[in-house]
Amino acid sequence: MDEYNKKEDVEYQQAVSALKDKNYFLVNSICENRLLIEPSNAPFIKLKTSALINLNQLDLARINIEVGLKVDPNQAIFYEDLGGLEAIEGNHESAIIAFKKAIQLNPRASTAHRKLAQSLADSGHNDEVDDAFQGYLERDEATEQVAIGADHWRAGRVDEAVKILITAVRSYPDNVNALRFLALVYIDKNNLSDAEALLRRAIGIAPDFTQAIDDLARLLTKSNNWPEAIQYYTQLVALKSDDALTWAALANAYAKNGECEQAIRYFKKSITINPDVPGVRMSIAHQLKTIGMQDAALENYRESIRLKPDLAESYWSMANLKIFNFQPDEIKSMENQLLNESLDEDKRAHFHFSLGKAYEDLEDYKKAWQHYHEGNQLKRSALYYDPVENEKNITTLISIFNHDFVNNTRGLGNRSNAPIFIVGLPRSGSTLIEQILSSHSHVEGTAELPNINITTISTSKYRNDRKQYPHTLEDFTDRDWKHYGKEYLDQTAHHRIENKPYFIDKLPNNFNHVGWIKTILPNAKIIVTRRHPIDSCLGAYKQLFAKGQEFTYDMFELAEYYQNFIRLTEHWKQVYPGELLEVHYEDTVNDLEGQVRRLLDFCGLPFDPQCLKFHETKRAIRTASSEQVRTPLYKGALGLWKKYDHEGNLDLWQEALADIIDSLPESVKLTSN
Repeated sequence: MDEYNKKEDVEYQQAVSALKDKNYFLVNSICENRLLIEPSNAPFIKLKTSALINLNQLDLARINIEVGLKVDPNQAIFYEDLGGLEAIEGNHESAIIAFKKAIQLNPRASTAHRKLAQSLADSGHNDEVDDAFQGYLERDEATEQVAIGADHWRAGRVDEAVKILITAVRSYPDNVNALRFLALVYIDKNNLSDAEALLRRAIGIAPDFTQAIDDLARLLTKSNNWPEAIQYYTQLVALKSDDALTWAALANAYAKNGECEQAIRYFKKSITINPDVPGVRMSIAHQLKTIGMQDAALENYRESIRLKPDLAESYWSMANLKIFNFQPDEIKSMENQLLNESLDEDKRAHFHFSLGKAYEDLEDYKKAWQHYHEGNQLKRSALYYDPVENEKNITTLISIFNHDFVNNTRGLGNRSNAPIFIVGLPRSGSTLIEQILSSHSHVEGTAELPNINITTISTSKYRNDRKQYPHTLEDFTDRDWKHYGKEYLDQTAHHRIENKPYFIDKLPNNFNHVGWIKTILPNAKIIVTRRHPIDSCLGAYKQLFAKGQEFTYDMFELAEYYQNFIRLTEHWKQVYPGELLEVHYEDTVNDLEGQVRRLLDFCGLPFDPQCLKFHETKRAIRTASSEQVRTPLYKGALGLWKKYDHEGNLDLWQEALADIIDSLPESVKLTSN
């Protein structure tokens, strides 16, 4: 409400003038006319409340205040109005609660302090009256400091904000607003641990401080601490049970924690309160897709588009179902969206990728390529990726994890044989292998877990020499290897809900960390998925990733990345002979049982016929291939690149990857060339 431009609103000024003249009927009339077309306009809701109270229409005033709190539950003025209404009706205890809430939201609200003191006196709390006035006087300087610090922060003057807010916190350690705003500034500076501590302290002082609870829950979400984020969002919905977006935030936390059913339950709660939020419709569709409820997912994706026709992410999410085909009117709608010159580049990229899929399904590969190529160019221009830096990193890994290092560290880590890692490039068949193995009675499929990378980053913490991984490993002790192996197992334990002896970690980019995995978890199994290089590159080029994989949006950089993937994989095979299993997608499609037996033998598992019926396995699948692996194997994707190989589209890849193609097994070359 503070950001509303009241000076330029003629009707608002007319209503204010009428209020000053005590013409309350006119105020009410002006506000009602405006609220007919803008029912969530908070300043007019406030003016109407004042008019109704002065007209002694207290029941209508209360209804109006409730509307205002639903529109903006963080506005102190609505709580002050509620307190005033409760005081008029003699409900002084309720008035005290409302005034205290108003002061918590806006400590500068001098009238709320005065009214609180009056309600305390009227209710017989004489011992608290002086404290209320004295507390305001003591907080006044702190309030000014916090306000100045917040102004600096909003204006981007972060260093000035930090200095002033630190002074405020030191002078007034129980001022929850000072604690909260300093935490917000620290979040901007990426000082997340101090921000978290400050927010926890603020909530400890004021357990119903909803803004701080929300901030902490968001911070925990940002830190991938989903279980605690769930805890605080649960606390928040107890305080804001009628707020649809808070329920959606709780649902999202459950979704990130891999608890799809709970996420769907709370998304539905949000939709019950407000069915017209397109982002929530899209989010529940994501979860329904994950557990295989495609029809319900499509219904919600389409509803999100009805609510917001330019919601390009929902179009792409439907395209990303892979086995789904767009209707002609949906194709036309996407094409019309691209004619909108004001459409931002991110949405434009989403529409291009979606239309690429649409035209591929129509077997118009020329148009499909045009859309995919333009979408990739838009996406690449918005991302940072340094191919030279990537090549240097690969060279460093090869240098550190050399034969001597491997021989000297062999067997020193945690001896658990529970983890099975599936690594490789995206769109290379890794989800298929995961689905096959997770169909085994002894194996649990989890997700693309980030924990291996998290543990590598943590090796540089608390070091004075500023060394970064993998150079941090040069002075590790035997205990360190065991510690990090256990740390990984502890971090991933909450993903293992079925209590099976083995579990899968399917994060493709872990191919960079094979050396680290084999050192901290020497008994872990590592499966490398491969696919014909051109099909692999094309599959990645056709995919709009939710995050990461920045190397996939430029044809030359994608070819270079593939070359470095092969270079590093060959190194791992040399230093860990016989300890990695390469599985080619083409061989799996052409000889499912043979490859299944090969996989199970490598993992030390008995044959389970359910692995051949992997498409019948019910489990949450979060990758782009989620619907494909719920259907029996088909050969339509083999050699798909040949349908796009016209007008020189794929010449770059064919030339850059020629040597790798020549070295492929004959079974792969015969299938894909």
